[in-house]
Amino acid sequence: MSDIEQDRLSPWLVVVMAVGTGFIVANLYYAQPLLHLLAGHFHIGISVAGTIVTCSVFGYAVGLLLVVPLGDRFARSTLVPVIYLVVTVGLLVCAIAPNLVIFEIFSFLTAVSSVAGQIMIPYATELCAPQRRGRVIARVMTGLLIGILLARTVSGLIADATSWRVVYLFSAAMMVLFAIIFRIALPREGKRPHIPYVGLVVSVVVLLRDEPVLRRRAWHGGCFFGSFSILWTSLAFHLAAAPFHYSSFIIGLFGLAGVGGVLAANLAGRLADGGHAARTTVLAGTLLIVSYLILMIGANSVVVIVIGIFLLDAATQGMQITNQAVIYSLRPESRSRLNSAYMSTYFIGGAAASALAGVVLQASGWTAVCLLGVVFALGSLIPGIYDYVKEKRSVLVER
Repeated sequence: MSDIEQDRLSPWLVVVMAVGTGFIVANLYYAQPLLHLLAGHFHIGISVAGTIVTCSVFGYAVGLLLVVPLGDRFARSTLVPVIYLVVTVGLLVCAIAPNLVIFEIFSFLTAVSSVAGQIMIPYATELCAPQRRGRVIARVMTGLLIGILLARTVSGLIADATSWRVVYLFSAAMMVLFAIIFRIALPREGKRPHIPYVGLVVSVVVLLRDEPVLRRRAWHGGCFFGSFSILWTSLAFHLAAAPFHYSSFIIGLFGLAGVGGVLAANLAGRLADGGHAARTTVLAGTLLIVSYLILMIGANSVVVIVIGIFLLDAATQGMQITNQAVIYSLRPESRSRLNSAYMSTYFIGGAAASALAGVVLQASGWTAVCLLGVVFALGSLIPGIYDYVKEKRSVLVER
């Protein structure tokens, strides 16, 4: 990569990309603190309300598989603004949805097209030097994480002050704004390689088949996001019930406890640049299990729940940055498809876990939900320990 290309990723452009990524990914999380309101409005039970989150998460996974690979074919400076406008349409329909079926269909379609951030992240890595890759990913991901944190808080605040429908109207307006900003700000690209669309999608599966490192990182990501989704699918119901009886706004404020994810993202970026991915994987898996044990023990304590959320988000986002820094080093010419393969698996894990969480919460309560989160965490930690030990043995042999 030339110095000219590196200079195109200026600090202000990183900020713009980070903020825009945060706003579009927030669409996946606006519903989480509103689930009890949506359940009442559409006259559904807890387990059915959990499918609202499942629709969004599964839709995002589909978008990662079918939309993100387009970043390896079309100029991102044109593709990204178009995607933001498509998201706008889905949000507007959600805002006026007359019933649950319409709401879930367009929540799914909105999520399918809310993947612009996952196109911009590999784009950013092409505009920076390899030795800065982990830190650049961390900075853009920091914007994404802040978007996730504020999504729940803003959603709860707007819903308490007005209506849950206004949340979606607000987001639609922000999508239009960023479509304009990105059309102006993103660097223009040369002609991209012409790869047939079917070939793009098929090559995502081929990458998973041919790259064992990608498969391992996708597995870790799916387990971690599954564990993460279990908490956030269940938390609104837990906090809306006795002994808390919290409003949507107060429930949304708990999202701010995830600031641990922002801190962990930047630390993990530096560790990934230093070649410590295996160590970070084990540390993140251990921290994830600890967070769920804390949440289980302190189920009726606000302070303890906040600590548990802080640690859970730190573990999840630390793993995410580590995974992405590793996979982007595999095949530079296929970064959008690498990201598509990884993130599709990531969100499939989240969709499956959120569906299970609603069923488990209704059938067995909060303790069972926390144990389900531990099971998903162990699914990553056990192979992570194996890889770490294997790496250490290799180093000793070389010495």
